[in-house]
Amino acid sequence: MAIGKDTINSVIGPGSIFEGKFYIAGSLRIDGKFEGDIKTEDALVIGETGKVKTNISAKEVIISGTLIGNIKAENEVKLEGTGRMLGDITAPYLELQKGVVAKGNITITGGQKKDVRKIVEESFGGIKSLDTKE
Repeated sequence: MAIGKDTINSVIGPGSIFEGKFYIAGSLRIDGKFEGDIKTEDALVIGETGKVKTNISAKEVIISGTLIGNIKAENEVKLEGTGRMLGDITAPYLELQKGVVAKGNITITGGQKKDVRKIVEESFGGIKSLDTKE
């Protein structure tokens, strides 16, 4: 994931507070405070000073600040060392750097469209389910 300053087309800057719905076709960087809904067809970057409370649907997500909410990423999620997160992640790829603090469930799809549980169970040898007792 190589998101440079030149590819970010919307910014909520440090000291700014935004509440509401933010639907964007391009990429978004948040260095201020945001609470509401975010959907982007591109990348979402939460900078070190960013404090965000929302569920995120994006192509790529980078978190260096604080997020309370769930992430559904089309390509990948990167939690940088200063990142703090409370919520669930669903993505094909996840990168965690040393220093990250996070709590939630993680589903890594590896780019597969098939149900992750079925992929793992089939790989193990066709067992029915790990949750059922017979």
